[in-house]
Amino acid sequence: ACVTACHYVPVYALCCTTISCEMQVETMGKRSASDMSSNGDDAEGEAMDIDTTLEPRASLLTLLSRPSPFANETGALPIGEFEPVSFSKFTTTADLPEASALSSARVLVVGAGGLGCELLKDLSMSGIRNVDVIDLDTIDVTNLNRQFLFRQKDVGESKAKVAAACINQRCPWMNVTPHHGMIQDKDPSFYASFNCIISGLDNVQARRWLNATVCGLVQLDEDGDPDPSTIVPIVDGGTEGFSGQARVILPRITSCFECSLDAFPPQTSYPLCTIAETPRRPEHCIAYAYVLQWPKEFPDRKLDTDSPDDMKWVYERAVERANKFDISGVTYMLTMGVVKNIIPAVASTNAIIAAACVHEVTKLLSYYSQQLNTYMMYMGTTGIHSHTFVYERKEDCPVCTEAVRKMTISKTMTLNEFMQTLKDGDLQLSSPSIATSSKTLYMPKPPALEKATRKNLDIALSALVSAGEQLTVTDPSIQGLSLNISIAFEN
Repeated sequence: ACVTACHYVPVYALCCTTISCEMQVETMGKRSASDMSSNGDDAEGEAMDIDTTLEPRASLLTLLSRPSPFANETGALPIGEFEPVSFSKFTTTADLPEASALSSARVLVVGAGGLGCELLKDLSMSGIRNVDVIDLDTIDVTNLNRQFLFRQKDVGESKAKVAAACINQRCPWMNVTPHHGMIQDKDPSFYASFNCIISGLDNVQARRWLNATVCGLVQLDEDGDPDPSTIVPIVDGGTEGFSGQARVILPRITSCFECSLDAFPPQTSYPLCTIAETPRRPEHCIAYAYVLQWPKEFPDRKLDTDSPDDMKWVYERAVERANKFDISGVTYMLTMGVVKNIIPAVASTNAIIAAACVHEVTKLLSYYSQQLNTYMMYMGTTGIHSHTFVYERKEDCPVCTEAVRKMTISKTMTLNEFMQTLKDGDLQLSSPSIATSSKTLYMPKPPALEKATRKNLDIALSALVSAGEQLTVTDPSIQGLSLNISIAFEN
């Protein structure tokens, strides 16, 4: 399925089958003649003689050691020139010399969930030894059906720490360093220390923050061109049921995650009157339990969506509500999905997307093949289909461009209404701070500054700034970056 679905690179199968072919050759060389007999009956056939001197075929070593007409510099997104390296004395990617491009690189995996487990496995089989993994979550029993690095005894433990320990134990050549915590807790210098970052995050806000942080690392020269030594590529992967995507982001060169923000649909919400008065679906009953019943029962405690006890309470209340209105279909898994906004995960989709992401990482580091330019979509709902296309940069992207955004507003629009426009519009800001070159209009933090600037919220923006004046906007979602907006007023 991997080979068929991700056909955008002719040599894709070689990366996917590296470990299986290497293991098959090694295993076949160790099997005895008696094991190879047909049904153990000597009269029916003779033992097969296996030539153990044959080199492993379909190996990543094959790509790294041979000149290629499809090298990185021949593609639409060239980032380096491929130089084949001799690996005559090596038989598996685990034996790569420490000085090779793959074994000496440092790669960060962001997220150790369903996609993250697959990413770590594929990296360990591709000769990339130095890997860091960061994740805030702990292991839940519902993770065990697809997140194969975890076991029953690991429930409640840190995903990053358990995943790292498992890989290091199973693959002695690996050096996986875990980080249990939020990605926002790390300084920009932490992300700058890696050669490549693979994102396996499951929410838009965290991906926006990571994208903005890494784009902010890029330094521009006097001509405004990015310094290649400060660029840390991001390979972003995501899955949703039987669909998924893999994307290559070269900060300040290709489109970034923020450029495609408009493509994400709004999160599902349910009208309060419906869930309170006329529930019709199991989701309505679940929403009633955690939106209305939980605050009444536990007014001083916030619902912990990672607590099995809390989720069991919500599930039981939802079942009671469903029985009252004769609604079927409330399950514990559905409760988890509604409360945590979980999209059903399919293990095979995670495997395909992770393989595509790691494939792009190996090309970014060694240049042995053409780079994905820039987006690959996989659709497996009704068959196996994928296609690639170039996701163009947004001309006024607040993250990867220096463009000044122009906005025309009413003279009567207040600062508070303008801020709401920034939140509800295509920028999708969360808590903007606004200032001009000479004064601060509003700052939500710290509390003292918020109190001092709160009076401006109800004042018309035309009374605070003049036409054509630029506003500098900062927001947590575009961490470390600022957005420049030129204001014009309607006649």
